[in-house]
Amino acid sequence: MIKDVKILKTELLSDNWYILKKLTYEYLKKDGTHQQQTREVYDRGNGATILLYNKAQQTVILTKQFRLPTFVNGNEDGMLIEACAGLLDKDNPEDCIKRETEEETGYKIKDVRKIYEVYMSPGSVTEKLYFFIAEYDSEMKINDGGGVEGEEENIEVLELLIDDAMEMMDSGEIRDAKTIMLLQYIKLKNIL
Repeated sequence: MIKDVKILKTELLSDNWYILKKLTYEYLKKDGTHQQQTREVYDRGNGATILLYNKAQQTVILTKQFRLPTFVNGNEDGMLIEACAGLLDKDNPEDCIKRETEEETGYKIKDVRKIYEVYMSPGSVTEKLYFFIAEYDSEMKINDGGGVEGEEENIEVLELLIDDAMEMMDSGEIRDAKTIMLLQYIKLKNIL
């Protein structure tokens, strides 16, 4: 157990895309000694993610898009299948995920249910991700989705049977952490 954490020095390393800082800090260890460490912290803001599901059809809505970090780390074509998500951009998590759902998938949803708040990579990234689920049906489809044109997202919308999505997760075709967590939640809670 550590106590009395104090930030001693903060250096801005980059603010090109998001903010990367180098922090020097110290804390009191349980044996009464002080420990000093230096770490880099990447602040990209907080976000929200959602899994849309349809009980009658036994389907879920996912997206597919190019993700450069996966490409440079071994994902051959850089394409990733994932749940709809986005940064809060000063919105509250619920408003954010409703906006992102409409932009990315084309579905206008009203009722969302928050299931988690998760730090996805706490060793280096400050982001907290708010997880939601919501039911959808064809009446909620108001456009084709695909993302906001000015943001160059180029998102493909996928409607998959839940069993197919689970098989894709098991085979490694779906390998995005937030998506796996949402799919497992839907199955573990017997929602689909």
